[in-house]
Amino acid sequence: VFAATQVVKLYKASIQQTLDILFLRGGVEFVTSSDCVSRDSADRTLIAWDFQTTAKLSNQIYHERYTCPSLALHPLEEAFVAQTNGDYMAVFSSQKPYKMNKRRRYEGHKVEGYAVQCEFSLDGSILASGSSCGPLIYNYHNARLLQTLHAHRQACLCVSQHPVPPATAATCDWAGEIKVWH
Repeated sequence: VFAATQVVKLYKASIQQTLDILFLRGGVEFVTSSDCVSRDSADRTLIAWDFQTTAKLSNQIYHERYTCPSLALHPLEEAFVAQTNGDYMAVFSSQKPYKMNKRRRYEGHKVEGYAVQCEFSLDGSILASGSSCGPLIYNYHNARLLQTLHAHRQACLCVSQHPVPPATAATCDWAGEIKVWH
């Protein structure tokens, strides 16, 4: 039950909008994404924070000039994925120094400025993403595109796997349509 009633900590980033928040394993640290991207630098696009002290642990995580509207934690590995507005998802270590894996990208979808979300399967073997052209399913380990679902007439913003029945997922689009797949 979510029953928060008072502010107990305040984190100040001196940035514009915060787009997503992702607690890392153990809840000792978390990562935020923002829309703070300038012509010369993207040093505050992703920021790692210490939960207890409110200190910034790193703002030098992602150096490309794209915002990251969605973050997803791998369920088993010490990694997280950032959906970028550069039409790819990037993999990062979820432990200091939070480096990006430059050899692995998930490409083939179009974000086109939408707040497209991504999500892992429960076993971490599949990474799903929304797209302006329909949801896409990737093999997490080799970044290979496994399937494109031609699901919606509008941009698909989210793909979410059902936690109980295997191979069951829901998708939703910009127009508010929700579809369940099996």
